[in-house]
Amino acid sequence: MQHYKRLFQTTIPALFVLLWSTGFIGAKFGLPYAEPYTLLFYRFLLTLLLLSGLIAYFRPAMPAGWRQKAHLMVSGSLIHGVYLGGVFTAIKSGMPAGLIALLVGLQPLLTTLLAPFVFRQRIGIAQWSGVLLGLVGVGLILGIGGGHIAHISLKALAAAVVALIGITAGAIYQKKFCANNALLSSALYQYLSTVVIFGCGAFFFETMRVQWTYPFVFSLLWLVLVLSIGAILLLTYLIKHGEAHQVASWFYLVPAATALEAFWIFDEALGPGKIAGIAVVALAVMLVTREAPRKQ
Repeated sequence: MQHYKRLFQTTIPALFVLLWSTGFIGAKFGLPYAEPYTLLFYRFLLTLLLLSGLIAYFRPAMPAGWRQKAHLMVSGSLIHGVYLGGVFTAIKSGMPAGLIALLVGLQPLLTTLLAPFVFRQRIGIAQWSGVLLGLVGVGLILGIGGGHIAHISLKALAAAVVALIGITAGAIYQKKFCANNALLSSALYQYLSTVVIFGCGAFFFETMRVQWTYPFVFSLLWLVLVLSIGAILLLTYLIKHGEAHQVASWFYLVPAATALEAFWIFDEALGPGKIAGIAVVALAVMLVTREAPRKQ
């Protein structure tokens, strides 16, 4: 039994990267048929309904007191509201899915910079080398030197920066204040605040019109079942059981996975630079995660 438990724990990060990377592809499929906040509102409303059914069936322990529930709502607002709102707005504003994956993939650098101050974790030379090497890798994957950013609008770039800040702050906040809650009950309160955020955003700033096409329905169901249920529960597990900088390092693999998926689904070019970048990113993750930092 212990063997299967260890096997499950070692495969969770890779499974998370695979599922998380498809979120950018799913957004690209769905956004032609709905505005960003509207799509996200329907996504999290449906997710909340499904999650309520899972909670009724499994009956997990609920957070104790409104203080802990408030912490979960804040972390959900950052991880889902700010992060996904920024990502979807950037893609709707014309930023390629691969490029937004790269920009929010800079999260490990910010998390590693903040970890010594927030968690009093001492980051070793190997981890710092991995962080810097990861930056080189994601740059190779998406060809930063090739002028990909030249025609990106200021709105799209600002939305990407907001998304990066949201996922970084959300992961740190959740690790510091919300790490001891059950996975399902944590997600429940996080999604409650998220539904309110995107509901207000769609009502006040968008038309809320949706073209209910087959691609949109497929995109919506994929984002709900695979991302908001599957990937988010895996992320919550990783944050609960891992060091902050180690969890963040897995985001370095997301642009690589997104590049491969875009090549397969949208026939986007996958040249030598991207292949080399994927190898560099894999090495970077190995360096960052191979040893745990010591407490100061």
